[in-house]
Parts: sequence; structure tokens; C-alpha cells
Amino acid sequence: MDTFLPQLHRLRDEMEAATSVCTYLDHAAISPLPRRVRDAMAGYLDNRLVTFGFIDRDEEGIPDRLRKTVARLINAAPEEIAIVQNTSHGLNLVAQSLPFRPGDNIIFCDMEFPSNVYPWMLLERQKGVEARCIPHDGGGLTVEALEAHADRRTRAVAVSSVEFLTGFRTDLAAIGEWCRAHGAYFIVDGIQSLGAIPMDVRAYGIDFLAAGGPKWLMGPVGVGFLYCRRELLEEMAPPMAGCVSVVNWQEWRQYDLTFLPDAHRFDLGGPNLVGMTGLMAAIELLLETGVENIHRHTLHLTDVLITDLQRRGYRVVSNLAPLHRSAIVSFAVPGDVRAAHARLREAKVAVSLRESYIRVSPHGYNTEEEVLRVGEVLG
Repeated sequence: MDTFLPQLHRLRDEMEAATSVCTYLDHAAISPLPRRVRDAMAGYLDNRLVTFGFIDRDEEGIPDRLRKTVARLINAAPEEIAIVQNTSHGLNLVAQSLPFRPGDNIIFCDMEFPSNVYPWMLLERQKGVEARCIPHDGGGLTVEALEAHADRRTRAVAVSSVEFLTGFRTDLAAIGEWCRAHGAYFIVDGIQSLGAIPMDVRAYGIDFLAAGGPKWLMGPVGVGFLYCRRELLEEMAPPMAGCVSVVNWQEWRQYDLTFLPDAHRFDLGGPNLVGMTGLMAAIELLLETGVENIHRHTLHLTDVLITDLQRRGYRVVSNLAPLHRSAIVSFAVPGDVRAAHARLREAKVAVSLRESYIRVSPHGYNTEEEVLRVGEVLG
């Protein structure tokens, strides 16, 4: 706690409900809701007006306010932000909207979470686009791996900003530069970094970025966003259309299927205003705290964790190169990993069991004492 900045103290105060119940080190899975987020969603429901059969129809402009908040988080423009249900929803919109042709290929590595694999496999089945899964390089995707497997028909590269199992932090700037040089779309699954690592879609040359809210963003389940670079929006033919997707949408019986020129073209109908309210409150809390502050602190915590695990003889499988470090650390446990995970749960230490590894993922409100609990319990 001595290393905490004042902003991190305030973030910890928001997590009082979680910290009083257990040692929570599992943000790569799902986050407990900060008090501010719970209060914002409850307040929306409490204040929603229903009088004489008329329902308050979002007079505060919640979707547009959320778009502006997301844009601040990732250095984008609000009109480039679509509100989606989750990461998979956003990536599927990208896959189904872009003008891929038979014989094109999309490259991703074999460390990706299924959300960033199945949309491309589905394209292979539907349109004859090759979903080219290549071997990872040190836990994730690198330019060197791309060079070894790409060809003139590579139309897109899909990658996670941080890989869910290894915690490998992708060099987004380098891959973005490669994609620009080779005329390939650059598509990023950002759910394992947003909220814990700063993001700048313009600096990294990202064309599309999708993320759900319930991990490092500390928002509710069932709401997220999709960033689409404005210059590419006209290339995208949405696979679905709804009552608010089109120009002049309030002229209900004109039936003019001309999509809106910005990311609103992906809107379909009634939005999840409760979820949007919660996600907006969560992102605002993180922006006040400072994502850079969170990033520095979580790297410090994982340094402490890694040193302790290695001292105790555990094998850390996450890439330890500074360029590829994140707030996720996975390590191997001799013997029965399920029993080790059960011991941690019994001691009220929340971490994940992923494949044959224990995965630890602290956030900015966690302390040195909390990450050291992992080694203390396992011995």
C-alpha cells in the first residue's frame, strides 16, 4: 500500500465490497463492480420515469455520452464508436462487413481466445476466405511471425492486445506499421488490456478494435464497443439492419436502406441503457485514476509476484521481456494444478485455472501483500 498514488487509493475505496470478501486477483476473467458503477446503474433504474403510460426515452443521451467517453479512452472520435454487446459481437461485425473475397487470408496466432478465431473460421466456411492460424512467437504474434507466414493475399491481421493465457503484450505499433505497409486491415481484440494499459488507436494504426466491459474496464457484462476507423466505414456493409441504422430513420415508412455514414450504422434498435450507464461510469473512474498509473502499478505488482514465484521454484510461463509484459501472469504448478487452484479458492484468493496453469491478474487497486498471498497459500 505504501507505493499507492492517491488515485489508486480512491480506486481501492471503490472496490471495498470485493476486498472485504476475498483477495481478488482475477481481472482477466471478470471484474467485481466498483461501487460507482453499481450506484450509476441503480440510479438509472430508480430515476427512470414512467408516467401515464409514457416512458422516459433517454433524454440524457446516454449512448452518445458513452461514445464520447470511449473515444477519450482510446484516442478516437465518437462517430467511430459503435456500442455492441461484447467483444465477439464487435469482431463478428467486422468480419461480416468488410469486402473479403475468396482466396484472401486472415492471419492470427494459436494463442488467441476463441472470440478472435471463430469469426474468421466462419468466413472461411461462408466465403472461402482462409483463416490462417500460425504458431505463436514467445506467447503471441510478432512481426517476425507475420513475415514468415503472410503472402500477397493476406488481407487482415487479427490479434489480441494482450493474450488471455500467456499475458503476452502485443507490439501493436510494430504490427500496425506492418499492416499499413502491406495493405492489410489491422483488427484488435482489446478486452485484456483496456483499462490496465493505455490505448491509442491512431498511434498504433489500428483499423478496428473491439472490447467488452467486464474485465479490466470493470464494467457490467453484456455491453462493449467497437472502434471503426472513419476512413474505412464506407467499405463496411453491415450484415444486419435495424430501425435506427439508416439515414432519416425517424421517417418510419420511407423504407430507405441507406446506412448512416458513421458507426451508428451498426445500431439496431433499443439500446441497453442500464449497461451503458454502468460502462460509462466505469471508464470515467479509470480515466480519473489514470490508466498509465494503473499500468505502472500492475507491472510493479507482477514484478513482486514473479520474483516470489521464482524464488519458490515455480515456472512462470508468461513472456518476461519488458516489451511483452502485462498485468497477466501464468505459471505452472508441479503435481495436481486443480488441487492447487482449489487450495487458493479455499483460502479466498481469486485466480483462474487456465489449461494447466494458474493465471493471476491484479488490477490497480491491489497491493503487494495481496499478490504475495498466492505463494503463501501454495507454499
